[in-house]
Amino acid sequence: MRSVQSTHPATYLFGARTLRDFGDGFVAILLPVYLLALGFAPLQVGLIATASLFGSALLTIAVGFLGARHDLRWLLLAAASLMTATGVAMSLVHDYLLLLVVAFAGTINPSAGSVSVFVPLEHAALTREVTDAERTRMFARYSLVGALASAAGALASALPDFTIVTGLGRLTAIKLMFVLYALLGIAGGLLYARIPKRIASHETAKTAALGPSRPVVLKLAALFSLDAFAGGFVVQSLLALWLFERFDLSLAQAGVFFFWAGVLSAFSFPVAAWLSRRIGLINTMVFTHIPSSIALLLAAFAPTLPLALALLLVRAALSQMDVPTRSSYVMAVVTEAERAAAASFTSVPRSLAAAASPALAGALFAASYRSLPLVICAALKITYDLLLLLQFRQLKPPEER
Repeated sequence: MRSVQSTHPATYLFGARTLRDFGDGFVAILLPVYLLALGFAPLQVGLIATASLFGSALLTIAVGFLGARHDLRWLLLAAASLMTATGVAMSLVHDYLLLLVVAFAGTINPSAGSVSVFVPLEHAALTREVTDAERTRMFARYSLVGALASAAGALASALPDFTIVTGLGRLTAIKLMFVLYALLGIAGGLLYARIPKRIASHETAKTAALGPSRPVVLKLAALFSLDAFAGGFVVQSLLALWLFERFDLSLAQAGVFFFWAGVLSAFSFPVAAWLSRRIGLINTMVFTHIPSSIALLLAAFAPTLPLALALLLVRAALSQMDVPTRSSYVMAVVTEAERAAAASFTSVPRSLAAAASPALAGALFAASYRSLPLVICAALKITYDLLLLLQFRQLKPPEER
């Protein structure tokens, strides 16, 4: 009989990410619709997003300490169980304070991106399976499958609009989508359970979460936090809210738009891997990110819906090319024992910084400054890119030396 271990462990991780990002894809769009349907204001939607991101940050801190000393498989199984519990709770809870608690303690992801407790664990597990030369391509494939799944999830967010013909109410249909999110958590857990167990060595067990790479990781974390703070102003839930309120976009139209935005992002990942082999990881991150921020800035002032959507699609095609390159760079400049901690400690400031800005964006929405969050996001991201280039252009990963 064929052994379970004959399948490459990365296959299970890719499969689990596909399921998780499919769920995040529809939840990010349905979350503001659901909260508005329950009678909450845009500011309250922003606070829910903030609670979710802040809670993710604290969970990521925990896995950063645990990842170097414990089996990654069990930590991933625990995270999948939390995803299941979150979906069930979201489908049942109507009270706003309880929803804040669920958002804080659970895995709801308003950004439909890489801000997640799963990410540092998967990064550490994947990196140990490949060589330096293959690392960026592997992260590009990992990001590709996630983005395609997220795009499909965005398309699935339109399903509640098609339940009217069946007699099922829209609010009930949205609750069923949260139940589907819970089922995806169970399916992801089954895949994580098939990852081979890896016992930490005696040397690794004694290693501090961060050792010789601490100064580099802390500097990267500071810069990444600026980027995430900027991105928090236009997390997918809030960008959807902006399109709903400024252009009266329907849920079905939003699902189609975010589907194509996700597809463009997905196919930018292999391009990023190809480009990084020619100009380097840092240059790829910076010189694709700046044009995407310019496109977002122009979209904020677009007078018509078609022009705004076109500019946002340009942004989608460029803005995520730094995702696989950033992940690869962090894993390359730290030791193997530090990888889980490095992934965690570069993700935590991102989550904490990103947690503050959705609430600020919600306040700007409430004050009728609906386009200002897009402007703030673009300006801060350009600042981040220039600082990253100045600080790290000389620190090369092994494959570029």
